Amino acid sequence: MRLHDPESTRIDGKIEFDHINLLGLSAEAIRKYRGNKIAMIFQEPMTSLNPVFTCGDQVREAIMLHQKADRNTAKDRTIALFKEVQLPRPENIFNSYPHQLSGGQKQRVMIAMALSCNPELLIADEPTTALDVTVQKTILELLLRLKQDRQMAMIFISHDLAVISEIADEVAVMYKGTIVEKGAAAELLSNPVHPYTKGLLACRPAPERILKKLPVVADFLAENANIDIASLLASNAYSSEEIAEHRAIIYAKKPLLEVNGLSTWYPIKNGFFGKVTDHVKAVDDVSFQVFPGETLGLVGESGCGKTTLGRSILRLVEPTAGEVLFEGRDITSINAKELRKVRRNIQIIFQDPYSSLNPRLTIGTALMEPLQVHGLLKNDKERKAFIINLLERVGLEAAHFYRYPHEFSGGQRQRIVIARALALQPKFIICDESVSALDVSVQAQVLNLLRQLQQELGLTYIFISHDLAVVKHISDRMIVMNKGKIEEVGFPEDVYNNPKAEYTKRLIAAIPGTRKLI
Repeated sequence: MRLHDPESTRIDGKIEFDHINLLGLSAEAIRKYRGNKIAMIFQEPMTSLNPVFTCGDQVREAIMLHQKADRNTAKDRTIALFKEVQLPRPENIFNSYPHQLSGGQKQRVMIAMALSCNPELLIADEPTTALDVTVQKTILELLLRLKQDRQMAMIFISHDLAVISEIADEVAVMYKGTIVEKGAAAELLSNPVHPYTKGLLACRPAPERILKKLPVVADFLAENANIDIASLLASNAYSSEEIAEHRAIIYAKKPLLEVNGLSTWYPIKNGFFGKVTDHVKAVDDVSFQVFPGETLGLVGESGCGKTTLGRSILRLVEPTAGEVLFEGRDITSINAKELRKVRRNIQIIFQDPYSSLNPRLTIGTALMEPLQVHGLLKNDKERKAFIINLLERVGLEAAHFYRYPHEFSGGQRQRIVIARALALQPKFIICDESVSALDVSVQAQVLNLLRQLQQELGLTYIFISHDLAVVKHISDRMIVMNKGKIEEVGFPEDVYNNPKAEYTKRLIAAIPGTRKLI
C-alpha cells in the first residue's frame, strides 16, 4: 500500500503486483493502485473512520474519487455495498455517524469501503480483533463469501491462529520482521516446525483443560528448548481433585460481594422537550454472589451489559435499582466520602491500556497519585519505594518509574494498569476486558500474572470478557449475560461442555478452534 513515511522508512527489494514493481512507482502512480486495485481493511474501525462525517459520505467519497461517479450514483453504489456486507437498514447506516454503530457494524462499513472500487487484492489487518465471537464469526463468513463471489485475493493479518485456521489457505508466520515458517494452513497448524509457531499455538487457552499456567512464546524460543505441545499441556493441567479441593475452600466462606436485583437503565428521550419514551435496560434485575479468592467470569456479546454491570458495582455508573453488598454493606446507599473508602478495596482494570493512562504523567506519578489521595504512607519517598517494588512485582523495572505511557508496549501498559489497581492493596478487582486488546502471546503473560497475584495476595476477581476460552481458563465460575440479563451460571467446564441456554450454545459454536489441529 506504500503507506509508510518515505522520510523515516527504508524499504529494499521488490513488491510486484501484476508484474509491476510498486516500489518503483511515483507517489501519483501508486494512488491508482491504492484503494483501487489493492484495498485495505484497517485494524481499528473507530479510529479509521472519520468521526465528523457520516459512514455513507466516507464510502461515497472513495467511489467518487476512483470511479469518477457523480454524488447520486456513488450514493446508490454505497447503499448497494452496505446491503452486500449485510448491514441492517442500509439507508439509515448511510446517514449514521461512526459512534452510532456497534463495533461489528463499523467493521462492515470498513469492508464496504475497501470493496467500493472492486479491488483485486484485499489486505485485512486484524479485522476481527476485539470483536466478540459471534460478530467475529459473521465477519469471517462475510469475507470468505466476498472473496469467492468477487474472485478476489486476500491477505489476512492476525495474531490469532484460531482465526487463521478458519479463513486461510496458506499461512506465513512472521517473527521479528522475518517469515520463519510458511505452508498450507492445515499442515502448518497441525505440525508446526518453528519454535515461535509452536509457542503461538500453545499460549492460547485450551478449551478442553484448565492449565495451572499458560505457556508463553519465550518458553519455546529458549536455547535448547525442544517442547512437545501436547505433553506440555497435559502435564500443566489441574487434576479434577485439585479443582474440587480449591472450590471447597472458596465456597466454604461467606460471600465478599452480593449483588441483588441490580438494574441500570438509560432513558430514551424524544421530542423537543426530551420526554422519556422508553429505557435501554443495560442491566436488568441481576443477582449473584462472589466469594473471597474466587474469580467470577462474566461473558457475553458486546452490548450485553457486562461493562455496565462492572461499573454499576463500583458506582461509576449509578444503578437504577437493587443493592450491592460489599462485606455485608450496601454501597449503593452510602455518601461520596464513604464510597471513596470502599473503593480503596474495590479497584478496576479498564479495557484499553492505551487510553486509561494519562499521557502527560510519568508512570511513577500516575501510580503514586492513589496513595496520595488516600493518605497512605508517610511521604513521597516511601510512596516511591512502594511503587518501584510494585512495578517489579508485575514484571517491570525500577527505571520505568520515570517513563511516559507512550514509551511502553501494549502488554507493558497493561502491567502498569494492573500495578495501579494493586497500589491501594484492594481485596477485590474488576478486570474489564483487560486482555482483549493484546495479542495471544502477551495475553498469556498477563493472564499468568493475574493468577499469580491472586494466589500471592488473596485477591478476588470479576473477569469480564467476550472470549469464552479465556474466561474458562481463568474463572472458578462463570456467568453468561445477554441483553442485560443472566442467561446461565455455572462452573466453566459445565457451561462449556453442557450449555443449557440456546444463547450460550450459539456463543460456543462461534468460537474459532485450533485445538483439533494440535
